[in-house]
This record gives sequence, structure tokens and C-alpha cells, in this order.
Amino acid sequence: MKEAAVADVEHTIGMLLGTEDDWPRAYEALLRRVGLVTGPDGKTHRANAVRVTIEPFNLRDKPRHDLVIDRLAYWYYHPREWLKKIALMDDVYLLNSPFTFQSMEKHAAYCAMLRLGLKIPETVLVPFKNPLENSRWAYTAARYNRPFDLEATAAAIGYPLWMKPYDGGAWVGVSKIRNEIELHAAYDASGERLMHLQASIEGYDVFARSLSIGPETMVMKFRPDQPMHARYEVDHNFLSASAGDEVVTISRLVNAFFRWEFNSCETLVRGDEVHPIDYANACPDVALTSLHYYFPWAMTALLRWTVFCVVTGRKPRLDTDTSRYFAIADDHSLGYAEKLAAYRKLADDYFEVDRYQEFCAKHLGNLDDIVYDWVTSEEFRSLLRETVRAMYPVHEHEKFLAHFGGLIDAWIRDQDR
Repeated sequence: MKEAAVADVEHTIGMLLGTEDDWPRAYEALLRRVGLVTGPDGKTHRANAVRVTIEPFNLRDKPRHDLVIDRLAYWYYHPREWLKKIALMDDVYLLNSPFTFQSMEKHAAYCAMLRLGLKIPETVLVPFKNPLENSRWAYTAARYNRPFDLEATAAAIGYPLWMKPYDGGAWVGVSKIRNEIELHAAYDASGERLMHLQASIEGYDVFARSLSIGPETMVMKFRPDQPMHARYEVDHNFLSASAGDEVVTISRLVNAFFRWEFNSCETLVRGDEVHPIDYANACPDVALTSLHYYFPWAMTALLRWTVFCVVTGRKPRLDTDTSRYFAIADDHSLGYAEKLAAYRKLADDYFEVDRYQEFCAKHLGNLDDIVYDWVTSEEFRSLLRETVRAMYPVHEHEKFLAHFGGLIDAWIRDQDR
């Protein structure tokens, strides 16, 4: 076997994972195929992917990682504290920042984007339906909780509306409310979960989900009423140029504002009006069986951004510098479009878009070919077969292998080769 060339600089990219195995295998395989990269410093660099294990750590331990892709710490606190330690003490680059998890609780993100003037639907946070398991609850509630009229609160927003957890994800606990009976049923079922009531954007033309990785964004037509394998519809012209650009700008703005670099946003588009409804996801969907046609793009973007970060020595920025964004929001001489343009410039500056594009063109110019060769290889088809067999019952294997295989074949045909 031919020995791999020795790099001047070796980088370790950690993957902090939960149950997923499909995209990590894809990322690992592609990173091996990338091999040596000559950086702007003239040295050769190699990035190696490792899966992070969870174990006791001394706060003075030195990590071996240059960058960590986090898919776990939004619910698992031990690795979250490890991420905070390696960010604060060791300057390890993180996708994503563990210091802005409040943005994942939809409430903080709603507040921030309202402050910036985005077209967020009318939203009200209502108190818990049931008492919390806390010895201080009864006294505090009796003294300070004011009675409120749930029906009047909903009526002020207007029907139909949505009830959704303030910190929710994966559509858990989300209900469409059309009348007072549904309102009370959903609120009674909410228990100890804090809930938002949010106005519904009726008569929208399209539901768009945008996946952003670093400075790259893919806007996809999303059908939430479909099963997961059919939610992303392959359609390259479902938005006008102006609406598409606004969706991209909002996605980049959210990510730069909260220092999130691996995130998805959801927007409802009615005509050319873009209404963000969910734009903070600690663990955005990048599964092969969800993204299918768009999966090769996601892996390419993730490779480009992570390699760029480690090879160029991009420094993590834990400070969010919100005052720069608020200065734009508070400038009453600017119209909405002008504010979006100013936000886009701040976001592009944060992501070093020009430097990134120059790096990719000069040092990763062969990456598209590498990804194409891999997607057309038996190694990829084997991954697809194993993923389908792990995801679906035996009697559905043939159906879904044909379904996803056809979508991947469509991606192959659409490449300019």
C-alpha cells in the first residue's frame, strides 16, 4: 500500500455526535480523499477527523483538536461544559458556540430578530399551565403570578395561531389553534412547558428551509406535512430572486449574530414578503435520507468551511458584538432593504466571505471533483444501502433504495461533467 505523504502541519477535527452515523462517515471519507492542502502560508496541511468521546476532563488538559463540530451539547451538558472549557482556555474553533444556546430557545432568537426589525409574526409568551416541581413555586405564584385571560390573549393575536414550545425542536409540542376549544386543549397538554402563542402566516406561497454552513447557504423548498424522506422537494426556481436573496441574508444574519455556523432557518414566503418563523437549530438536519439530492452540497460546504478554518488559523469569536447590529436597527434613516443590506455586510465580514472564496478557489479547487467521484463510487452506494437498511423496515428497503438512489442520480446528472 502506498504511504500517505507527510504534511507539514496536521490538524485534528473533532466530531461530537449523538445517534447519527451517515454524514459523519461521509465527512470522514471525503476528508481522507482531500489529503494534503497547500495553505496560504506555503505549508502543506492535512486535516484528520476523529469522533470525540465523553470522559472526565481536567480543566487544565490540553485538547488535541483544532476544531470541533458539535451535534450533541444542546442536550448533553457534560460535553457542553467541555466545549466551553476548550473555547475559553484553548481557542479551539467550534461549530457552534456553546455560549449562545439561549438562541436555540426560540424566545431569545425571536426577541433578537424583532429588535433587528425582521418580519416576525406577533408572538406572546404565556406562563406555565401546571406548577413547577419547586418548593418555592406556591409562595411565588400566589404572591406574584397575575391571573390572565388565555382566550383574550389568543383573540388579541387572532385565529388561526400556533402554540409552540419556547425552547422546542423537531416540531414537538407544536399545535395549530383554530378556536378556543383547541386553545384550551393544547394549553392543558403543555404541562410544565413554557409556550408561545404566535400568529399564523396564512396564505403563504412557499415554506423555505435554508441550511447554512459557514458562509454558504442552500435554500430548499420544504413541505412539513410530508414524511421526512419527502419534505425537501428538488426545485431550483421556487423563489423569486429578491425573496431568495432575502432568505439567504436572514440566514447569514442569524448565524453571524449568534455565532452559529452550522444552522438551519425556516421562513414562510408570501409573494415577496419573507417571514422568519424558526431560525435557530443547534443540530440542523443533514441526514442522507432527509437531504438526499442536497446531501453532496452539504458535505462539500462542511468540508470547505472546516478545512478553511483550520488551515488559515481562523480565530474563534466568542463575543457577539450585538451593538453593531443594533446601531443599524436603530437608524431610522434606513429602510428595511437598506438595513438588510447593512446586516448582510456585517455577516459577510464575520464569515470573511472574500477571503474564504479566494481560499476555496486557490486551495480547494478540486473539491467538487473529489465529491463527484465519491458520490459516483461504490463506497457511497454502500453507505446509502446501509443507511436505508438501518432506517426503514425490511419490506421498505427496495422502495427507499430506489427513491434515494433516483434522487442521487438526479444530482449526478445535474453536475456539469
